[in-house]
Amino acid sequence: MDWRETRSDERVTEWERADGHATVRLRRRPDGRYVVRYDRLFQAAEGPDYRRETVPDRDAALELVERWREGDGTDDGGGTG
Repeated sequence: MDWRETRSDERVTEWERADGHATVRLRRRPDGRYVVRYDRLFQAAEGPDYRRETVPDRDAALELVERWREGDGTDDGGGTG
């Protein structure tokens, strides 16, 4: 499914799935690490899902964003960090 960027600033970038039933958010923490969050609503055909992982840098965060968007949250990326 397609995704569109809905927010982008110096701390947060967020994408929304085309049907509006899921979002992925990348957020920079004050300590320089990044948090990636996947949130799929109860209304989604696949049902609800929520994942959150902290990674050491932006490159790792963007890799996780892509995996979660491409797999639509099915790849947990190794934990909820």
